[in-house]
Amino acid sequence: MANTGPVVRAYEVPGLFEPFRRLTDRVGSARGTGLGLSIVRSVARAHGGEVHATPRDGGGLVVQVTLPAK
Repeated sequence: MANTGPVVRAYEVPGLFEPFRRLTDRVGSARGTGLGLSIVRSVARAHGGEVHATPRDGGGLVVQVTLPAK
């Protein structure tokens, strides 16, 4: 999955998977709680999978969820 949005620096990506964490420049304007990626990570791990995010050139993220075949 890919989205567009503000530029995300590579060093900021790991923190986005922590509960209630959002980028500091979005705190005043975002309406979310900062739970989305932490929930995705928890569900992926519960099923033996992984999730990775990579910043996109020009803004946004590419998020990849990998789950094992059953």
